[in-house]
Amino acid sequence: MKKLSAMRRDLSLANKRLDKKWWKAAGVRAVKTMAETAVALIPAAATITAVDWKTVIGTAVLAGVTSLLMSVKGLPELKEN
Repeated sequence: MKKLSAMRRDLSLANKRLDKKWWKAAGVRAVKTMAETAVALIPAAATITAVDWKTVIGTAVLAGVTSLLMSVKGLPELKEN
């Protein structure tokens, strides 16, 4: 019985570590996606003062949320050999 409880405890600790790693990797991916999206939208304006910042920020946030949702499928960074 002690072995079973020890195995459960070890599995629980492994899941917590994986959750932290997943959130970190997914967060980094989402931030990069948001930055790439924002940078891609800025040149659409003739000058920096003509940039529609609400659209840029809204689109970047949407891209970040989409990235997090796509990360649920799996992250290659976390694949173990």
